[in-house]
Amino acid sequence: MGKKDLKFNSKTIHGGQEPDKAYGAVMPPIYQTSTYAQTTPGGHKGFAYSRSANPTRTALENALASIENGKYGLAFASGLAAIDAVIKLLDPGDEVLCTSDLYGGSYRLFKRIFERYGIVFHFVDMRTTGDLVGIINKKTKLVWVETPTNPMMNIIDIKAVAKITEKHQLLLVVDNTFATPYLQQPLDLGADIVMHSATKYLGGHSDVVVGGLVVKDRVLADKLYFIQNASGAVCGPMDSFLVVRGIKTLHVRMQRHCENGMAVAQYLANHPKIEHVYWPGFEGHPNHDVAKEQMKGFGGMISFIPKGSNLEDTIRIVEKLRLFTLAESLGGVESLVGHPASMSHAGIPKEEREKSGVLDTLIRLSVGIEDKDDLIADLEQALG
Repeated sequence: MGKKDLKFNSKTIHGGQEPDKAYGAVMPPIYQTSTYAQTTPGGHKGFAYSRSANPTRTALENALASIENGKYGLAFASGLAAIDAVIKLLDPGDEVLCTSDLYGGSYRLFKRIFERYGIVFHFVDMRTTGDLVGIINKKTKLVWVETPTNPMMNIIDIKAVAKITEKHQLLLVVDNTFATPYLQQPLDLGADIVMHSATKYLGGHSDVVVGGLVVKDRVLADKLYFIQNASGAVCGPMDSFLVVRGIKTLHVRMQRHCENGMAVAQYLANHPKIEHVYWPGFEGHPNHDVAKEQMKGFGGMISFIPKGSNLEDTIRIVEKLRLFTLAESLGGVESLVGHPASMSHAGIPKEEREKSGVLDTLIRLSVGIEDKDDLIADLEQALG
């Protein structure tokens, strides 16, 4: 059996990986070097300078490509550095259609950096593809999708969007950070580029900041490799090693994230002090059927609004939690709680935030892999 034929749980451990050529090390060594000896000008073993390529980063890039069923992986210093590289494919005057609710850092990069250079961004509710079709024009070059979205957990039909982007010859990019390739593989659904904040579930242990891109097309990959090398926002060998190690347990961690996420979502939905719970596993969740079709599970990300709460009540709840740590980020083995309006989405103007449902009273949970009974007990005492 070739490694390309492996099932997902085996790919996380073996996909794109080979024993080290020097000594047969099973794990890729940390090549903590900036440069490489050459026997003659240009005479090297595939590595000349570590901004351009490093063996440990290459191991990570191969692993990323494998688990997303792509051919080419690229690793960056952060998820935002990966997004930055994608937008650099465009020219001034080009237009991008984005998910209407998306990560605040993506919004900030799009609106406050790239709009200054003449790239135009439109934010569209993509839960129904009809809204998307009506905005496409001759200047549209790229569609940016998050699904599930951050933090409203909206689900977008990747296959349906891909049919539109293929017809209009647009690039389709999917931020797959929340779902991970364990739950969905956007390239197989028609996307051109998959983006990850590997800081989150792929690393999985809240100890590294890394971003990644995966593509199937060689021409597109070469353009991105050029941007990666020219701009230089690459991750170091230690960071690369940590994410390779994290990927090897992705499947077992995600199974527990999903199990705990379901238990916590159901608990919150039945709690008398909760107004609304946003989790795609509920049959009443918008596009639940799409989620069921394109995802293998519903993940460990949940958002909710306490009943009749105001900002003070919301802050009191997040401050009272003990097992859920109040912190930025998500996707680690430990459970985290965030207040999007003042944390992950603070860079989005209040009026724009609230249009997509990110109210001051919204709380976001990243449900970890602790015992679910302990997590529920922590929520119980915080909600009072």
